[in-house]
Amino acid sequence: MDNVTPDSELLYSLRKLARGLSALFWGLPAVLLISAETARADYLQPIEIVPAMVANLVLLYGIRQMSSFQKQERPWRNALDRAWLVGFINFGLCPFLFLFNQMPWQNYFRGAILILAISSLFFLFNLNVLLQRLGAMLPDETLRQDINHFTGLNRWLLAAFIAYVACGIAVILHYPDLPYKLGQQNWYIFLRLNIIISFLLGLSPLAITMGLLWKTKEVIFDGVFRGK
Repeated sequence: MDNVTPDSELLYSLRKLARGLSALFWGLPAVLLISAETARADYLQPIEIVPAMVANLVLLYGIRQMSSFQKQERPWRNALDRAWLVGFINFGLCPFLFLFNQMPWQNYFRGAILILAISSLFFLFNLNVLLQRLGAMLPDETLRQDINHFTGLNRWLLAAFIAYVACGIAVILHYPDLPYKLGQQNWYIFLRLNIIISFLLGLSPLAITMGLLWKTKEVIFDGVFRGK
């Protein structure tokens, strides 16, 4: 006879949910840092693509852990499936980081890295949708309001980042002689300014998402496991 009660099943799913949120919290910066190092550094050559693949597997593990919570909720399940699909695409594309490191002159590898960057932005976007769906199911009203506010802000920031990068690529393609027209010093200032703006638009959604992941995990621990 099955002795598992509905309360014990809920606690088990909440425990896995908190574990998945923690994996996503630590996995996001790990993927960013390891991917950047794999694409440009040489000291990872003995282990090649292993760190990047492991970091992406941490994200997939986090999403899989969260799938045990509220299986009957279709919007939640759809958000999980989309995040899992994009995360799996990122996992499949991450070996190209090492190949690009070894042969950066190959346009095929450059294209793969560009697709990986776009797919990573979509993963972050879907992760915010996932958090919004999760906030709607949790009983904490303050958390729900924070998630709705900041996930909306994140979507605008990600859209602005994509539009900014697209405009930059269009300008470079339309004016290939722009570095010569601006001069070496002005071109250097132009590049530095664009890097700063790209970092602000790209890293801000990541930092906000990590903050929401941590806060949601803490709310679950405080409200359920600590009896508050």
